[in-house]
Amino acid sequence: MNVLLTCAGLATPGISQTFLAMLGKPVSACSALFIPTAAITPDAIDMLPKCLADLTTAGIPRSQITVYDLHRPMTEEELLAFDVVYVCGGSTPYLLERMKEVGFAEILSPYLRAEKVYLGVSAGSVVAAANLPGSLGLIKSQLRVHCPIGSPCADYDPAFTGVISLTNTQAIALRTCDCQIIS
Repeated sequence: MNVLLTCAGLATPGISQTFLAMLGKPVSACSALFIPTAAITPDAIDMLPKCLADLTTAGIPRSQITVYDLHRPMTEEELLAFDVVYVCGGSTPYLLERMKEVGFAEILSPYLRAEKVYLGVSAGSVVAAANLPGSLGLIKSQLRVHCPIGSPCADYDPAFTGVISLTNTQAIALRTCDCQIIS
């Protein structure tokens, strides 16, 4: 599993390096599925160019980034064609509703088992935690984002059922070999 749960995307060199290491191949050869669905308010919409820039600045060519607004069902085979799923911030309840309505939540498990990368930003991270009933359940903790003080950077147990707080310069990195809160 390669999951990176962030508040503000690839906001630090450490988070960026972790993302690149998760890819397992040259970044220029990667393709990404960019999901802006949660961005339904003006503030969230204003962040979309920054989110897209995360991927291009990391080295994924713009021609290899597909925007998918959870407007239609996607097959598991279609999803497996992408190396990265980048899920933007905004409204967590709306994002989860759309993921479930089009069946995206169900095809995400096989995608993660295939060692592909899920990169969540704000609501894209919270939807993976235990904040809402029926969430993706990638971690058992509740996740607070954009906090002034975050949880300590250290190894992390994804079965932990407490609350994890992240600042805009922190992330949770869930990998097959380890899980950590990083900055």
